[in-house]
Amino acid sequence: MTPMDNERNSFTIWLNERLGLQAIRSFAAHKTVPIHRHSIWYYFGGMTLFLFTIQVSTGILLLLYYRPSAETAFESVQFIMTEVRFGWLVRSLHSWSANLMIAMLFVHMFSVYFLKAYRAPREITWSSGVILFFLSLAFGFSGYLLPWNTLAFFATKVGTEVAVVVPFAGRFLVRFLRGGDDVTGATLTRFYGFHVAILPAVTTVVLLLHIFLVQRHGMHVPESTAKPVKTMTFFPNFLLRDVMGWLVALGLLAALAAVFPWELGEKADPFAPAPAGIRPEWFFVFMFQTLKLIPAKVGFVDGEVLGVLAFSFGGIVLLVVPFIENRAGRKAAMALTATGIVALLYVAIMTLAGYLA
Repeated sequence: MTPMDNERNSFTIWLNERLGLQAIRSFAAHKTVPIHRHSIWYYFGGMTLFLFTIQVSTGILLLLYYRPSAETAFESVQFIMTEVRFGWLVRSLHSWSANLMIAMLFVHMFSVYFLKAYRAPREITWSSGVILFFLSLAFGFSGYLLPWNTLAFFATKVGTEVAVVVPFAGRFLVRFLRGGDDVTGATLTRFYGFHVAILPAVTTVVLLLHIFLVQRHGMHVPESTAKPVKTMTFFPNFLLRDVMGWLVALGLLAALAAVFPWELGEKADPFAPAPAGIRPEWFFVFMFQTLKLIPAKVGFVDGEVLGVLAFSFGGIVLLVVPFIENRAGRKAAMALTATGIVALLYVAIMTLAGYLA
């Protein structure tokens, strides 16, 4: 054994004593992943996590040049896109990866829902995943305003106005979101704080919990799968397959960012009339379209109030689905599956209607 080998072994022992690398190696060596006809759905969680890392890395690069004020936000993004080397590409990667991440998150969440992977002992795993879904929507909503362009300004104005109809707390929520009675530079600064500080901090904690629970309980095997189930080792077999999924996502992301670079539009003018056909990001369009179609009054209740309460109730139900099934028994499984199919079709139809309207 050469002196270099001795030094390497000594360093490895020193590092292992302080970081416990041997325990990690042992865990990776013994961790397995089930192989069955539904295994393809496992990869969407990894792709979502990969796109989140793209969001973080490109977001940090954008922060080096972005200035969060009504007077400088638009110009700073314009500078990034026109003067900073590859700035336009970084911004396009950030914007497109946000949309792809939410799309992958939709697929991942509904695959878990329909495969009943939320059942015991994975109830908290499901709830933490749903919270991550809500946080991702909050990221999309808060980040949409940051370029301070016309479309983002008026979409945010419409979006925050929805909070007015929340019973008892509506006016407080609007002022909390906007930092005042209207969408101004204070709103931009507040959304910037949400987007780069509060939401990342909360998301990091929930994400670490979610990953820990996934590792703790392992991959779910659907009850309809024939037993016994074959397995593969996580490292390197499953990890290499997961990386292939990341490369597919990266290829699609790079193609979209290069061929369809994210446009900046015109700077927001609070005194200008709202442009025709204003709508939020695609993942909010089904809600926006629903609120447009609800009558002003449904009985003695305002239509918008009813719509907001319905969406809030739906979000709460989604969060506690495992506990509903546990309480109602497995007979409720078919009803929950049917409800999920109806909800998925409703979101797709209303989104399409929103773009065709």
